[in-house]
Amino acid sequence: MSTATPTDWHTRPAPATAEEWIARAAEVSAVLATDAAARDRAGATPHAEIQLLKDSGLVTLLGPVEHGGAGQDWTTAYRVVREVAKADGSIGQLLGYHYLWNWAARLFGTREQWEHVEAEAARNQWFFGGAVNPRDQDVVVTEDGEDLVFTGRKTFSTGSKVSDVTVLEGVFAGTDQHVFAIVPSDSAGLTFHDDWDNIGQRLTESGGVTLDGVRTPWSSAAGYVDGKFQPRVYNTLNVPTIQLVFVNFYLGIAAGALETAATYTRTKSRSWLHGGYDRATDEPYVIDVYGDLTAKLWAAEALADAVAAEGQRLHDDPDAVTPEARGAFEVRVAAIKARATDVALEIGNRIFEVTGARSTATAEGLDRFWRNVRTHTLHDPVAYKRREVGRWVLEGELPEPTWYS
Repeated sequence: MSTATPTDWHTRPAPATAEEWIARAAEVSAVLATDAAARDRAGATPHAEIQLLKDSGLVTLLGPVEHGGAGQDWTTAYRVVREVAKADGSIGQLLGYHYLWNWAARLFGTREQWEHVEAEAARNQWFFGGAVNPRDQDVVVTEDGEDLVFTGRKTFSTGSKVSDVTVLEGVFAGTDQHVFAIVPSDSAGLTFHDDWDNIGQRLTESGGVTLDGVRTPWSSAAGYVDGKFQPRVYNTLNVPTIQLVFVNFYLGIAAGALETAATYTRTKSRSWLHGGYDRATDEPYVIDVYGDLTAKLWAAEALADAVAAEGQRLHDDPDAVTPEARGAFEVRVAAIKARATDVALEIGNRIFEVTGARSTATAEGLDRFWRNVRTHTLHDPVAYKRREVGRWVLEGELPEPTWYS
């Protein structure tokens, strides 16, 4: 981890507005950028990077002001994730997932539960991880007196070793009833594995986890009152909110790739010896590629921000969310998920056309941008997102809430 961490955050007033928090995220991004390629190659557990997020105040961005949080909303959180991901896609993903799991108490829980979790998280600067992977055979949950007991395994648990608390998900034995609970990450029976070895997002600590009789009080079961879950339509906003986090760190990675490539072109690229230009920056095709990719990125960012604002109106009045409003929001999210995927992959690939052969050197690390986007965009098939949009256009059909739609 770079030693260039700013030392004056604790002496400066905390940011007060959304734009000031986005500027703080840009400062964090600048620190991460100093050695991002080297850290990607090393693949070490990012303890220092998470401490950087805590020191900067970004960890408590969504927390209540009265307990030390920033009191910001999702529109700001998405922009912050995008800014951090410009420098380091892994840390952008970790921060985005942290916001999601921090929000899980509000998404599923009773008011008493989420107010307690949000207060404790803000006061203690908890960093959240999550053992929630619906593609796995679900963890089985049983009752033992006043406790719930989680037993099973999940293939992915993003944030595992750098988290203070972990969101668990499982199904009550013999039923189809899911239950979420938040437990300390050092809980007995919770074992994180060193088996995340993928081509991209290398620092996300997304390996498997075993739950061997992990116990938590019944009172921590989110949204349960006297043993029964209290459903709301708001509970189904999990997928579109999660997918917008994905969108924003994809776009952040894409922006970082474009900025890094442009710097390389300006400072290191050589013009083609038969092109008739002294500088690579004067080559017409180089100018055209940068213009084309920038226009596509700006358009995707604008749509992402518009959809985020639409979603915030639902978050602002959770009890008023209807199935129709939720479905319409999911269609819009599906559209920007598809567009962000295509744009980020294209940028990660095409920057090499305008940087040249020498830019493929390992020390430059330009390949990490494409590797990071390519890895995470396989999370769920983008064709099914386009299908959601197409069915709405042709038939007025809104997606039914599932783990992925």
